Amino acid sequence: MTMNNPILDELHAIRRQMLADAGGTLAGLVAKIQADQAKSDRVIIKNAGNHPMQPSGEVGRFEVVNPPSPPVDR
Repeated sequence: MTMNNPILDELHAIRRQMLADAGGTLAGLVAKIQADQAKSDRVIIKNAGNHPMQPSGEVGRFEVVNPPSPPVDR
């Protein structure tokens, strides 16, 4: 069952129009957006790189040393 969602319908229509304006390809859309961005006077912040979050170099891995015992039925 598909539900009507006017917000999503509008977003999809805008996406279709943007793709059509850029030649119909994702590569064309990216190139157009990058060209528009270069012409704007907005500050562009570039990512300095991917740095690990942990000093050990492991990202997102945490171990529980002394796990708590399971809850007791009450």
